[in-house]
Amino acid sequence: MNDKADYDPAAVPIRPAATVMIVADRPDLQVLMIERNASMVFAGGMWVFPGGAVDPGEADEFEAYCDGLDDIAASEVLGVESGGLAYWVAALRENLEEAGLLLGWRRDGVALDAATLRRDRERLNAGELTFLELVRRQGLTLDTGAVHYVSHWITPLGPPRRFSARFFVSSPPAGQDVQHDESETVGWAWMSPKRALEQFERGEMVMMTPTVRMLRCLAWFDSAADVLAAGRARQPDEQCRVRYEADGSYTVVLPGDRGYEEGDRTRETGWVRLRPIS
Repeated sequence: MNDKADYDPAAVPIRPAATVMIVADRPDLQVLMIERNASMVFAGGMWVFPGGAVDPGEADEFEAYCDGLDDIAASEVLGVESGGLAYWVAALRENLEEAGLLLGWRRDGVALDAATLRRDRERLNAGELTFLELVRRQGLTLDTGAVHYVSHWITPLGPPRRFSARFFVSSPPAGQDVQHDESETVGWAWMSPKRALEQFERGEMVMMTPTVRMLRCLAWFDSAADVLAAGRARQPDEQCRVRYEADGSYTVVLPGDRGYEEGDRTRETGWVRLRPIS
């Protein structure tokens, strides 16, 4: 469905998805940004955080391989009845698929072999191996306890693909290097949130509005440790609104931002809990 005339926007299903913002001090606060292939149907050519759709069964089948959260605890954090752990698993899987980073360890205590993991990742991306099979083959435990939920965004009506995406924050695993997959993603960069926003404002980087809003949230912090502490704090959600600008563009705003009180509640749908701990 490449032509918008070929589909009914109101009939497009909303799929669950997960996105993870990997933050580190390099030496200032920086976040990993991924450039998507321009040929992709959804967000083609845009700069994003690693992420993608949640696969069915990722909660039930993976619980035995996760450390830090089970499905009951994960579902409670998200405010859903069940299946919450699937979002954490999807965030970890997409981080491996798109950035080559695995948040986890081998159960036998032996260090991960980079060459073996790279080969299994290639098979995973080619559809020759499932993530569950990879986890079992490598004897892995997934570090769900190091991944913290910080926001929820629903794609507005219109695109040929819509997602109900949960955003997370985590830190990069020690001793692993970023490698884009050369298929869905064609480049990557560590960037300070402020620099990424400056490049967006100059038109040098194309981003979706939730990405921009989350970069603005990250820009409130001075260090990765502060971001992760705020993620662990599980602060109350704040619903976004839209402030329209004089040039016809708009900015996604949160309580305390200029124009929030009179902002449009219908243009964007998002809830954010990532902010400095008061």
